[in-house]
Amino acid sequence: MEENGPRIPVTVHAPDPISRAGVVSQLRQYPVVELVAEPGDRPASMVLMLITETLDETVLSRLRQLVRSGGMRAVLVVSLVREAELLDIIECGVGVVVWRHEATAQRLFQAVLAASRGEGHLPPDLLGRLINQVRTLQQSAVSHVDAPPSGLVPREVEVLRLVAEGMDTGEIAVKLSYSERTIKSVLHNLTTRLHLRNRAHAVAYAMRAGYI
Repeated sequence: MEENGPRIPVTVHAPDPISRAGVVSQLRQYPVVELVAEPGDRPASMVLMLITETLDETVLSRLRQLVRSGGMRAVLVVSLVREAELLDIIECGVGVVVWRHEATAQRLFQAVLAASRGEGHLPPDLLGRLINQVRTLQQSAVSHVDAPPSGLVPREVEVLRLVAEGMDTGEIAVKLSYSERTIKSVLHNLTTRLHLRNRAHAVAYAMRAGYI
């Protein structure tokens, strides 16, 4: 049924030509998928399918830039995700993850459809690990005597740490590969939620609470 609707532009990024050719070949059998070699002038509905064995800061930075700043919707096809990388993936804006050993043509196509609709989908084992990690972070935040139950999320801590180092909004945006609008939104949301007067007050709060 979906194959009768508008075509979905998809660009595939892989670490080697063979991996990319294999994924492109699998997706090409679905007429609704419009494979785009170079993102260039990409529409808002563009889906990025990133193939990788493992995650490192280079991959995460690339995801932040393409998803957060570029507005692309990402499907991450990966072999291994370490515990410390779970929240990084979510913070990068990735909503759909597929294990490489489960990356059949049908599974990749379903991932593209989910991403194009703005839906989230994680493998059950990864979702369970993420829930446990979020629960641990929530408990840790509550344990801070000076912090309200909501606490600070990792991205807020990251932004405040750079504010404390003297960086302005534009410099922080470049450093984290976000848009300036996103940085302003992060700061506005946390100061409003925690009833803080300004950025300096937010930094002081984070330092007293032991976040930075």
